[in-house]
Amino acid sequence: VQLQASGGGLVQAGGSLRLSCAASGSAFSGYGMGWFRQAPGKEREFVGTINWSGSFTYHTKSLEGRFTISRDNDKNAVYLQMNSLKPEDTAVYYCAATRSALSGSTSADRYDYWGQGTLVTVSS
Repeated sequence: VQLQASGGGLVQAGGSLRLSCAASGSAFSGYGMGWFRQAPGKEREFVGTINWSGSFTYHTKSLEGRFTISRDNDKNAVYLQMNSLKPEDTAVYYCAATRSALSGSTSADRYDYWGQGTLVTVSS
């Protein structure tokens, strides 16, 4: 499966962005999906994951209530709604797909395919 992330940009603190990740090339509903991010000079970190049907989601605790992952299997897309953005949310955001973990996963090692990343910059 090929993944194309989009929707990043520059936003002021307190604002919102919705990231999208379009999938092509394989049966999208056969994958658990996840979002990760990597800030400058830091390691990649888990943001959220969603199971193959969209019935189960899990977000890293520090982002719960502000970030929400969702998917639309009819549109072959996964989304990340980000609200109340903070400067520390500045990072490149990556979507990823896993065939072995249909329920999703918090571990980057479980993911087989990655999008190219989309940059989110939050100004103070």
